[in-house]
Amino acid sequence: MKKIMLLLACLPLFVHAQKRPREMGIKIGVLPTGEMNAITDVAGVKVGQVTLIEGADVRTGVTAILPHDGNLFQQKVLAAMYIGNGFGKLAGYSQVEELGTMESPIVLTNTLNVPTAADAIIDWTLAQKGNENVRSVNPVVGETNDGFLNDIRGRHVRKEHVLNALAQAENGMVAEGNVGAGTGTVCFGWKGGIGTSSRKLPEKLGGYTVGVLVQTNFGGVLKVNGVPVGEELGSYAFKESLDKSSDGSCMIVVATNAPLDARNLKRLAKRAVMGLAQTGGIASNSSGDYVIAFSTVNRVMHEAPEPTFASNFLHNNFVSPLFLATIEATEEAIINSLFMAKTTEGTQGHKVEELPKDKVMEMMKKYGRVK
Repeated sequence: MKKIMLLLACLPLFVHAQKRPREMGIKIGVLPTGEMNAITDVAGVKVGQVTLIEGADVRTGVTAILPHDGNLFQQKVLAAMYIGNGFGKLAGYSQVEELGTMESPIVLTNTLNVPTAADAIIDWTLAQKGNENVRSVNPVVGETNDGFLNDIRGRHVRKEHVLNALAQAENGMVAEGNVGAGTGTVCFGWKGGIGTSSRKLPEKLGGYTVGVLVQTNFGGVLKVNGVPVGEELGSYAFKESLDKSSDGSCMIVVATNAPLDARNLKRLAKRAVMGLAQTGGIASNSSGDYVIAFSTVNRVMHEAPEPTFASNFLHNNFVSPLFLATIEATEEAIINSLFMAKTTEGTQGHKVEELPKDKVMEMMKKYGRVK
């Protein structure tokens, strides 16, 4: 019997195996990060991951994000989604777009396992206490195509893997690189994966936190903190011909404790795509680039005791610092995914090298971005 290796996000081996850019002296942006520089710096947000590795062919997994640890169906969060480029299979979009609320965890996986993940979320929701009479669930599932390194047609992610990721979700450090839904992804021609970052606004700007988690599987011309790394390394989209692929996808999840309504959450989501552009991503023809943004405050009860409810929302004039925070955190999360990933061999003998960080650091010094 073949053995599948399940690696959970809480394992310290994967948190500390590689060095993040900040540990190497690369400081992206001007705003301070949260304590962990992760999406879990937003109070209440949990992340769970399951990594699937089997033989030479299976390189895939699941990453689950829970906005809070209560009953998500009964206590929905305000949310919005933005489509940077729509070549993807994001499940749950229309209801979030229509109602401005989200009633399930966010699960990220590979393209052909979206239905499996949605089925697992439905099982998870129906099994929760208080949901005995629920007859409709809007599961939110995002994906990227990991078929270069993973036997994607085998559809190796099963419901128990998704349920395991949900059960293991924690508030602490988040594993990055080739873990969870990022196990088999490729970014800018190098090994991509899961990345996360956060920004904490100064108290005079509201003191709010913005956290971002990404699943990177896209292309373009890589820039690291403004330095043209892809160009310097001679590896970038369309260098020789149209055959030099830049296709792929990027899932971006933005969390905040700022009291934003669905309209301003969509505005926040739009800024995340600016962060992707800062890294050199081009949202190519067959790239599914999606942003899911949610606020952890002002929850909406499923069964309203009264026809109206009162909530306080941030005025438009005060959201600009959150826009900057989102752009910076998205850019850094993407770069973190590259720095934390490792060289990986997968199906059909395919191999994807990790970003050559020693060379990148030489470029950082050359351009005066580190001392």
